[in-house]
Amino acid sequence: MGEVIGQLLPLAVGIAISPLPVIAGILMLMSPRARSTGVGFLVGWLGGIVIVAVLFAFLSSVLPEQSDDGATPVLGIVQLALGVLMLLMAVRQWRGRPKPGSAVEMPKWMRQIDGMSFVAALGLGLLLAALNPKNLLLGASAGVSLGSASLDVGAAAVVIAVYTVIAGSTVLVPVVGFLIAADSLRAPLGRLRDWLQVENAVIMTVLLIVLGVVIIGKGIAAFG
Repeated sequence: MGEVIGQLLPLAVGIAISPLPVIAGILMLMSPRARSTGVGFLVGWLGGIVIVAVLFAFLSSVLPEQSDDGATPVLGIVQLALGVLMLLMAVRQWRGRPKPGSAVEMPKWMRQIDGMSFVAALGLGLLLAALNPKNLLLGASAGVSLGSASLDVGAAAVVIAVYTVIAGSTVLVPVVGFLIAADSLRAPLGRLRDWLQVENAVIMTVLLIVLGVVIIGKGIAAFG
């Protein structure tokens, strides 16, 4: 179990430091319905992380078992494909970064956060966790690694719980902290939001390159 958690740790960290959901979470906490939408977004975010990991863990269970020499070529091909997709996304992020000195414009859905209800915030958290391309690729890789580990149900549940807490920590910590000490966190969260908006493309590019290379390495290793 410890080995599987170690394999999933960089993927969980990759999801955790995604700028967009962190920015969205901060905007929720600065909206007129901060407590309601913040909690809704957190529930959706954590739920989406779990759904993707469990879904791909289940799908990976139909992959052929390793051969006598320990090789799992089908798993290797899947991981290689996921890694290459991440590298392609890194190139796209870098090419689409704002030009120096230009203003960073928030997506339209972010500008609508102030009017969101609990249900809408929950749905947004679920979508960002489960359908955002980068998070989907990371979650798929985590699920494939988990499913190929052949853990029993109890051990798999513990691994998923640890993975989810780490992956969701950058939304979980601000929301819980805000519920406890809202006034003290408004200014620091605002500064963090502004910095993430400016550096989003650079953070994402570096993150995707590093994780893409890691997953490609795991795919190569799967061939034995």
